[in-house]
Amino acid sequence: MAVARLEVIEGDVTRLEVDAIANAANTELKHGGGVAAAISRAGGPEVQRESDERAPIGLGEAVETTAGDMPARYVIHAATMELGGPTSAEIIERATESMLRCAERLGCRSVALVAFGTGVGAFPLAEAAQLMTGVARAHGGGLERIVFCVHGSDARRAFESAIAEG
Repeated sequence: MAVARLEVIEGDVTRLEVDAIANAANTELKHGGGVAAAISRAGGPEVQRESDERAPIGLGEAVETTAGDMPARYVIHAATMELGGPTSAEIIERATESMLRCAERLGCRSVALVAFGTGVGAFPLAEAAQLMTGVARAHGGGLERIVFCVHGSDARRAFESAIAEG
């Protein structure tokens, strides 16, 4: 089984041409702030409507919706926190693995993940990068390309360093 190519891109996850993009969601799948709100706006009302139909989900679990008006086919919502609550290393690892497994089940070959838990969840960026890239490296299966789509040079450097250290 081939290992997926890991990449870091500084940019807007809603514009990436990949099979699926990840959303760091809350367990209620209410996309009210941060990247979740941007994904919901870019995808159109069907993203939140489908999310409402699938909610709630457990911490660390992932479910898919349409990507609506975005280039990707799917948004995979991975629950990294309860609504307004904190996150943890264990939850970030489980959410990353759940997202990748969901993408495999959907037949995806390329995915883009955002920095789980580092916005509203206030989790340390460098630690999230280590956790997420570690899970991505260890994940087997048919994914060919795993992109970490981040905002800002600090996030880009954290994920590039985590990949280089692997």
